[in-house]
Amino acid sequence: MPKAYIIATVKTTNMEQMVKYREWSSKAIAEHNVTVLARGGAIEVLEGDWLPERVVMFEFDSAEKARAYYNSETYTHARKVREGAGVLNMIIVEGVA
Repeated sequence: MPKAYIIATVKTTNMEQMVKYREWSSKAIAEHNVTVLARGGAIEVLEGDWLPERVVMFEFDSAEKARAYYNSETYTHARKVREGAGVLNMIIVEGVA
């Protein structure tokens, strides 16, 4: 079964609220033993005009486990806390076996 990755780009509009979201998302990460590959950090554009403010990338053993994290009670609460705190785009990408 191939690994899967959640990749998100984040633009924060309410830092105080986003800090609360990060607390809850960190709890969900711990509960689901998520491997954090990137959570912020410097961004360098190599091609194109895409310049996200923040990039997050998590690794899971499967797409099913990535969905279980996303749909978990803890992360669902985190998403509710985040509402109105920024603009977030998120995808699941399956890796190669």
